[in-house]
Amino acid sequence: MENKTSSSNFIKTIVTEDLKNGKVNEIVTRFPPEPNGYLHIGHAKSICLNFELADEFNGKTNLRFDDTNPLKEETEYVESIQEDVRWLGFEWDNLRFASDYFEEMYARAVLLIKKGKAYVCDLNAEQIRETRGTLTQPGQESPYRGRSIEENLALFEQMRLGKFIDGAKVLRAKIDMSSPNINMRDPVLYRIAHAHHHRTGDVWCIYPMYDFAHPLGDAIEGVTHSICTLEFEDHRPLYDWVVQECEMEATPQQYEFARLNVTNTVMSKRKLKQLVDEQVVDGWDDPRMPTISGLRRKGFTPEAIRAFCREIGVARAVSTVDERMLEHFIREDLKLKALRTMAVIRPLKVVITNYPEGQTEWLEAENNAENEEMGTRQIPFSREIYIEQDDFMENPPSKYFRLFPGNEVRLKHAYFIVCQEVIKDAEGNVVELRCTYDPETKSGSGFTGRKVKGTIHWVDASQALPAEFRLYEPLITDEAEEDGKAFLDYINPRSLEVLNGYVEPNMKEAQGQDKFQFFRHGYFNVDPKLTTTKKLVFNRIVSLKSSFDPAKA
Repeated sequence: MENKTSSSNFIKTIVTEDLKNGKVNEIVTRFPPEPNGYLHIGHAKSICLNFELADEFNGKTNLRFDDTNPLKEETEYVESIQEDVRWLGFEWDNLRFASDYFEEMYARAVLLIKKGKAYVCDLNAEQIRETRGTLTQPGQESPYRGRSIEENLALFEQMRLGKFIDGAKVLRAKIDMSSPNINMRDPVLYRIAHAHHHRTGDVWCIYPMYDFAHPLGDAIEGVTHSICTLEFEDHRPLYDWVVQECEMEATPQQYEFARLNVTNTVMSKRKLKQLVDEQVVDGWDDPRMPTISGLRRKGFTPEAIRAFCREIGVARAVSTVDERMLEHFIREDLKLKALRTMAVIRPLKVVITNYPEGQTEWLEAENNAENEEMGTRQIPFSREIYIEQDDFMENPPSKYFRLFPGNEVRLKHAYFIVCQEVIKDAEGNVVELRCTYDPETKSGSGFTGRKVKGTIHWVDASQALPAEFRLYEPLITDEAEEDGKAFLDYINPRSLEVLNGYVEPNMKEAQGQDKFQFFRHGYFNVDPKLTTTKKLVFNRIVSLKSSFDPAKA
């Protein structure tokens, strides 16, 4: 049974203490994605942390879309994010949007102006950057910083009414241009954007910045523990300033943890979108993508992803997780669930010359040797079969135990065969093998006359179903970007290999997202996007074995 309790970590310790000393009465967390792309495996860590933490302490978790940038946001992303969260096994207590609070956020901005804590600035984005200062040099005050409260109120209202073009003015907080924390040097709170919003339409032409909207959203919803990644640590003073100066009733506390980094994996939403836009992949759900939808289509299960997220834990130290750890958890999840069957992905025809022509017999095979409850199935066997091309060598090296001229091997669930003749085409390629079988060696018959060292898999040529197999390697060849090389220069040209072969006829009812273990090849998932009633397409989720040891990770 799956362990749904989160492991001990520093955030859980804080929550425990806050409940114990009465600082909070109920835990309220939130998962606050921006709807400007699809979720990836890094988001899964945050989802599991927020939802499982609240569940463990009988609290609540909101799903809130921080939709404050209409230039990059789409309804498609909102819908995909909801689907991903539900697929991972979580249900939110409330569905919220930052845009639900636009009116209140505007009112809080007006309050800041009236308190002398915010002003309308005419500097453009580049000028604001130039006067912001550096880590060692203070910033320069805007020439518009001294505007009167009355003038600021009037200008801000005119901004809302659409009197100015994009970039003409912004609303800035009035804090401290000499602060050692650059985020406190009069950050922008509102900008003008005459853009259609996916929820509010054209009602607004000014939009709050993330650093203003996010703490207000948390406070409005009564979030007690605002959990985010370490890149927001330097933003925490601004977060607290906004909550305090806007005179919010609730005072959420921000806590930061290290984001998830995975070897050979793109964890930037911007770069993932670039892969989609430039058609390097066939969409956000391409099985090579580390998006949750891509992992789902490839064949990963929510149970495996949740187990992975719990295992890597929550800490403040930045680290990188080996991609093989995620693969380990899908193997562990599927080993007792997946039907064991046979597929030939690079077929080589074999004719068993002494098997009766026109005859087919049905052989019994277990569905999962590690799970007897999955029962058995019947597979056909006749004169012509397919085996893997790499299960035959005409001139093998020593200690090669598969098929070669004169050698005897076992056909899994069937008989012993011996290769007698090799048929080649005009170019010298092996296209067919002629073999003989020993009818006394039928699997399960108790035959003990002799031993063979090699066992190979096969499918019956007369009844096998044609299928497409898609084999994947990491999309990115190297994480360390060098000077002069663009992100797309690191794309692995061998990230996808498409092969055509055959599967057992019992697969004819297979549906999208059905998962199987193909003998020797690995775990595969029926592609829900490409599979049709006339064509089976399988994505390899993961190979059968790995050198990775999770105990040493």
